[in-house]
Amino acid sequence: MSASVIDSDILDLYAGTGNLGIEALSRGARFAVFVDKDRECSRIIMENLKHTKLETKGEVITGQALSVIKKLKDKNRKFDIIFLDPPYQSGVLEDTIAEITKSGILNEDGIIVAEHDSRHKLPEEINCLSIKDSRKYGDTAITFYRTGR
Repeated sequence: MSASVIDSDILDLYAGTGNLGIEALSRGARFAVFVDKDRECSRIIMENLKHTKLETKGEVITGQALSVIKKLKDKNRKFDIIFLDPPYQSGVLEDTIAEITKSGILNEDGIIVAEHDSRHKLPEEINCLSIKDSRKYGDTAITFYRTGR
């Protein structure tokens, strides 16, 4: 993660244990919203936030990512960085990114960081976003989307 994390608002979708959002908070992010559909994951995220003394800088939501995106839109929430780390074989990345662009929850200069199976090639463009960088680490790939400027 780069210095752009400092003072950023983070959305960690498909958060699992919350490691991406918690790492961002530890590096100076302002606030993080963690979303996972599994109640046990939500409980673990809360424990991890308490353990790192970051519980005042995080909000944990248990729910389906696409539904939560709509709720965040209705609350006029905006994020500078959105992490996506769904299960590799779930096939939800493209739909989730498209829903994010439609909802307007990503700030104008925001970035989406998508972790996925390195064999899965994501589209160069999804709505107003385009790939700005992509890196492979063995079986894992990380793709960075930004607005197409």
